[in-house]
Amino acid sequence: MKKTAVCIALAALTLAGCNDTEKKAQAHLDKARAMYERNELFSAKNEIDSIRANYPKEYKILKESLALMRRIEYKEAERTLAFCDSMMPVKQHEADSLAKKFTFEKDSVYEEIGNYIWKQQTIERNLKRCYIRCGVNEKGEMYLASVYFGSRPIEHTGIKLSTKDGMFAETASIPYDGGVNYRFQDLGNTTEVVTYKGDNGIDAVKFIFTNEKERIKVDYTGGKPYVIYIADGDKKAIVETYNLATVLSDIENMRKETEKANKRMSYLKNKLDKS
Repeated sequence: MKKTAVCIALAALTLAGCNDTEKKAQAHLDKARAMYERNELFSAKNEIDSIRANYPKEYKILKESLALMRRIEYKEAERTLAFCDSMMPVKQHEADSLAKKFTFEKDSVYEEIGNYIWKQQTIERNLKRCYIRCGVNEKGEMYLASVYFGSRPIEHTGIKLSTKDGMFAETASIPYDGGVNYRFQDLGNTTEVVTYKGDNGIDAVKFIFTNEKERIKVDYTGGKPYVIYIADGDKKAIVETYNLATVLSDIENMRKETEKANKRMSYLKNKLDKS
């Protein structure tokens, strides 16, 4: 008889403990719902995370918290869309204004993405000279290029930029491949062009952008020594191209975020409808 009474007491204590755990989990869920209604989405997600971490066996509440999490993520996606919809026209107007100073080049047969070139830096205006040129494609991906023209090849693979105060930046070294590093000879003269895309040249671009008013020395590296100083017009071209690249990159990122948000909303709506 005593053994039976002990078992009943233990069962009662266990049930009470379970009820207490459920109440605590429910309290977190209720708090998360209230935060959701107040649009405190980050805090609401934290409350749901605490339910998952601390009450892994409260399956009913976990199921309800999953549904709430999906509603939170749906609302976050709506916010993203609203932000992109409001900012896209602003950024597009900014890009259009900046692009007026550039020439747009695109080979409709071979290229899917066109490039913006500063009007004073188009190739036909810069034959037979050593200089640093640049450009940016429609997605905001900027490139820098070192051009050498002379009677003898130097076979360079990169450049080092420096100012008189000792500050400097370097591009990556680009081995000769006949593509992003190519050379040709014409009438006894050699032309070399090495192109630095993305991370291969971004440090150099930012260095020029930051030091536009300074005299910038350029050492052609990887081959025979050769030095030039960036002309003021070329520094301006690089600075203006960087400005355009920043805006175009913002637009491209917003396009990607819009696409991602729409896909996420479609997925979440399907899940919520089923539940």
